[in-house]
Amino acid sequence: LETLGLKSLDELVEKVVPASIRDEQSLDLGHGVSEEQALAELRALAQQNVLKKSFIGQGYYGCHTPQVILRNVLENPGWYTSYTPYQPEISQGRLEVLFNFQTMITELTGLDIANASLLDEGTAAAEAMSMCHRILRGKRQRFLVDGNIHPQTLDIIRTRAEPLEIQVDVIDPEQGAIDWHDVFALMVQYPDSGGEVSDFSALATEAHEAGALIVCAADLLALCLLKSPAELGADVAIGNAQRFGVPLGFGGPHAAFMATRDQYKRNMPGRLIGQSLDMSGKPAYRLALQTREQHIRREKATSNICTAQALLAVMSTLYACYHGRDGLQAIAHRVHKLTAQLAGQLDKLGYPLTNRHFFDTLSFRVDGDVPALCGKLVEVGYNLRLVDDSTLGVSFDETTTTDDLHAILTVLAEHAGKPLDLASLASDAQETLPTAWLRQDDFLSQPCFKRYHSETEMMRYLRRMADKDLALDRTMIPLGSCTMKLNAAAEMAPVTWPEFTQIHPFVPAEQSRGYRAMIAQLEQMLCECTGYDAGSLQPNAGSQGEYAGLLAIRRYHESRGQGHRNICLIPSSAHGTN
Repeated sequence: LETLGLKSLDELVEKVVPASIRDEQSLDLGHGVSEEQALAELRALAQQNVLKKSFIGQGYYGCHTPQVILRNVLENPGWYTSYTPYQPEISQGRLEVLFNFQTMITELTGLDIANASLLDEGTAAAEAMSMCHRILRGKRQRFLVDGNIHPQTLDIIRTRAEPLEIQVDVIDPEQGAIDWHDVFALMVQYPDSGGEVSDFSALATEAHEAGALIVCAADLLALCLLKSPAELGADVAIGNAQRFGVPLGFGGPHAAFMATRDQYKRNMPGRLIGQSLDMSGKPAYRLALQTREQHIRREKATSNICTAQALLAVMSTLYACYHGRDGLQAIAHRVHKLTAQLAGQLDKLGYPLTNRHFFDTLSFRVDGDVPALCGKLVEVGYNLRLVDDSTLGVSFDETTTTDDLHAILTVLAEHAGKPLDLASLASDAQETLPTAWLRQDDFLSQPCFKRYHSETEMMRYLRRMADKDLALDRTMIPLGSCTMKLNAAAEMAPVTWPEFTQIHPFVPAEQSRGYRAMIAQLEQMLCECTGYDAGSLQPNAGSQGEYAGLLAIRRYHESRGQGHRNICLIPSSAHGTN
């Protein structure tokens, strides 16, 4: 202010903001409070959330975040305040770890190239649909979807398909011949939402013969045991990296992923990181193939995705580095073993399974009052998936213990009116994965997945990476963007509170009252600030908020009989990412 010759911030605002657009009305946001008071209010909201163990699945699973990653990454401003890596000279640490993320995804999916993460599995699926449509140059308009994908993913696909005039057809590949007329791609889930693991290689061959592509929504932990999507014929693989060390968080944020074959790389959305050489011939990392992106190609970009879930992708990568291939496979084997033990007991108790082959998820038929049974399970501390009026689903994960298995079986045995024989758990386990379906190839053999299996080695690696970056813990960053803000320590502290981290997005509403109250309060504050009547926090990034806003405007015009309006004017001064 002294340099500018001004006496106060009010004077600065008066000189900079034109009077014609200045709002003289004070905002009704309540009185300001201290950090301690704000944290106390947030603690009261957190305590309205009810902590139960959720085995609901549907793409969200409990996991353990290694403390060395929690303390040195998620709680470290050297990692959570660094800027978008458009300047590689001050971003080498993050770029290296995100390059390793891409390597991790290509290794597990078996495909040639992966991007540096996307926003969530649903939007990744929609991006895969749009990408396949581009690859076939928009000459076909039908997108087939296996009816056993996650329901929320199907909802997003339908929302994104409608303005592109893409016809989404939900099919059951097991029931009769498929009509491939005008089909540009088919999407499958592996394993599917109900837990079924299936070999879709014959389906992929049929699709390719018809000139269509295969999109596979895959589970990373399952891919530590199962054949890769590429080996089964997938052209694109998408999914969520959440169960690699990132808490549930009521559904986010988590890093999604996308991988594809080399010939399709220029059609991919999102950031790609490449390894190059600097002036002295040393390895260096930088953003690659940026001519696909909006800040260069503007309206001709492959996607409006211009960002990544970088911090969460970093955590998932480091989780894989910390455990290594053997550690990840041990976790996957243990999860599958507990699921197999549950399957054996369900059979003895008279609960028929609806999926023949499984990794971590079982769907089973239940006689009697299913909601009442769910209520009994909640009483002893567990949320299961209520699939329909006669079917329950259970998805085990890294956090599942033998005690959890015993407690769930006790309730199920009581409901069935049959005795429970826990002594036969191991002998009655049903292993249903054919050996031919298990992966035999080597994977995650790169040095970064072998060196950092001790806390000390990982801690030192994280320090070296952070030292290669410029973040707000060192200095101001002279770049303007919507992301240039400081996340204060008091704001970050509640991020790791269990009442926020351990809530599954599909828990019963009475278990998430604190979350819902907080969301409603923030929506009301944003409406007050912007002058609008309603708001939504659903879009998981500015790019998705802009897209959702445009769709809302489009629907408004259609409701008035003016659906022919199809031109959107954007100022040349807008962010390149817009």
